[in-house]
Amino acid sequence: MTTSSAAAASSKPPRPRSPHFPPHNAPRVWLLVHGTSPINIALARKVIEYGDYVVAGVLPVEYERDEERMSEFKEFLEEAKRTERWRERLRVVGLDARVMGQCQAAVAEAVEAFGRIDVLLGSTSEAVVGTIEELAQSARTQAVARDQFEINFFANVNIIKAVLPSMREKKNGHIIMLTAITSHLGTPGLGLYCSSQWAIEGYCDSIAYEIAPFNIKVTIVQPNFEITVLTNRITSVPPMPEYSPDVNPAPLSRELLSGILDRLEGSKGAVATPTEDSTAMADDAPSPASTVHNPTLGDQLSTENVTSLYPPLVPSFKDPLIAETVHALTAIGGHDNPPARHIVGLEGVMAVKEKLKTVSEELEDFIEVSNAVDITKDEETLG
Repeated sequence: MTTSSAAAASSKPPRPRSPHFPPHNAPRVWLLVHGTSPINIALARKVIEYGDYVVAGVLPVEYERDEERMSEFKEFLEEAKRTERWRERLRVVGLDARVMGQCQAAVAEAVEAFGRIDVLLGSTSEAVVGTIEELAQSARTQAVARDQFEINFFANVNIIKAVLPSMREKKNGHIIMLTAITSHLGTPGLGLYCSSQWAIEGYCDSIAYEIAPFNIKVTIVQPNFEITVLTNRITSVPPMPEYSPDVNPAPLSRELLSGILDRLEGSKGAVATPTEDSTAMADDAPSPASTVHNPTLGDQLSTENVTSLYPPLVPSFKDPLIAETVHALTAIGGHDNPPARHIVGLEGVMAVKEKLKTVSEELEDFIEVSNAVDITKDEETLG
């Protein structure tokens, strides 16, 4: 190669790195608990194209009622139908992981279709927005708090329990739990969400030791909390005036998420739904837009009712948001020696390192204080 051609080659932008798939003697079989989430749809596309098999769990009520949420998943199904090698490698099962019987049925269907389950990806998640006091305002908000653990903790526990007998029989398996760095970092306004994430991580850390003799591995994958929150349902409870930004300086997640939702809505060009009052106005009244504030998506997190919504993720925002997480999952899933924990992205790693540094400093202070008050038996006798 001449000097000029070498220089031209070196000036070319580097080729994008593709996910590094570990070598396997046979294709992997994935069970994706929440198959309709953007992360799981992107993951399914990659691993099926690679030659793996996918069983995608779908919540039937969500599939039937939420057309906009399901549009991407339905496009994925149509694509799979048109591609013969995809069609043979994909199964869709009805699965509400909060119901143990449905978990057992989904596992049985996956084993019947493909003979085994190599990788279980637990990613059932919902973010409840509200301070601890706001979640205790009424029976309705307290029910939302309990549902947070049903969805984020017990649903994932159920599917793990359902899949273990099959993995034990095969003496092989990999359980991946997708959480967030909120499992390390307390976040104001997401107290119940953080608690449920900490709970499932403690569960997985413990069970990993119990099932290791059966050659079943466990990995916890932690993206930034925006990734898991924005790709799943968000539920907000009514705010209390004592926690409004003008009187409470705490950086609550409600304001952060409201700003993100408004930007997403603007990028999508969506039209906000008129208020109930504006729809009841007379035909000869002025235009509602000129007299009534049309609520934005961000406003919906501050209403006087419990509100649930899915962020409107356009491809230009969604694809870069989830790319690194999907990359990590494809590289880790089914690996012979996977990490016990993987934090996705430099920003998340640095945030957790700062937290651990603080904890380490606190422990050093604790040792000093503890030594200062320790009194030996000899000193007690002398006294």
